Amino acid sequence: MAGADTRLGRSSRANDNTGNKALQKDGSDADDNAPRPDVAVLAEGPENRLSGQWPDRMMRRIERPELHSFRVSQPRGQAMIYAGGGYLELVYDKEGIEIARWLNGLGLDAHVMIHRLPGAPGPDGAPLPFDIALRDALAGLDHLAQDERSLPLIHVGLSSGGHLAGVMACQTNAPSAVGAIIAYGPINANHREYKAPAGKPDYPPAEKQAFYDAWPVGIRAHPHAMPKVPLFMAYALHDRSVPVDHALNLARSAAETGLDADLHIFGCAPHGFALRDHGGTHDAWPGLANAWIDRLLPSVGAVG
Repeated sequence: MAGADTRLGRSSRANDNTGNKALQKDGSDADDNAPRPDVAVLAEGPENRLSGQWPDRMMRRIERPELHSFRVSQPRGQAMIYAGGGYLELVYDKEGIEIARWLNGLGLDAHVMIHRLPGAPGPDGAPLPFDIALRDALAGLDHLAQDERSLPLIHVGLSSGGHLAGVMACQTNAPSAVGAIIAYGPINANHREYKAPAGKPDYPPAEKQAFYDAWPVGIRAHPHAMPKVPLFMAYALHDRSVPVDHALNLARSAAETGLDADLHIFGCAPHGFALRDHGGTHDAWPGLANAWIDRLLPSVGAVG
């Protein structure tokens, strides 16, 4: 990007002559109001670009992993955010940037993880490996580990990003997390042995299904996929895209193992409610999550 530092692992503020639609206006008035992140490039590759206009932009082809960071002056912690999109795209604004700005308001530095997609074409045209999203997220953790402040870390994911947040909650890499927030995430009932509804077909591409099969988060029979930190979970009772079975499977395992998990199931919530839908009691979930964060962070030492 012209005018910006894109050396690996270095952060920079995108400016208005970068030529990158992901980070600047595309000629429409709507994008003038889009928040501008600091961008850390985590691997070589062409610039990532967004489609659509703020506040509904999407990232449909991810060429390289990046962290898009929104910071506050006196953070008490930090969050890595994983947007949904079914591992086929990233819902950048609704489940990435808007979540980051909400968490900024709670006193957290917020880093939106731009990860590549399992089975998507790689630089040589071959499909990317099934665990590419996990590899990229671990690279994001490595970048955050360079921060000498050692801020407490919370993983936050919505929809398919909730699955990735759950996977990250199972890792022990530094900086280690103190908790994870998962909203309507397909964490385990896409696994071929635990599908809900039963008999539903595998998800294409094959690499995407393989990632779900490798990481059935919260299924006790798969110890590597049991989260190691407290969880806050928000689900929709009648969600057809992500059945509530995902949450109930984890709840059973949590009850059996003593895992600290707050589970909130909302009767009128649609899939993808995020921060925008206020048509039921699910509009209370951000406040509930705020209270959960307030309880969690003082126990590890708040910053600032």
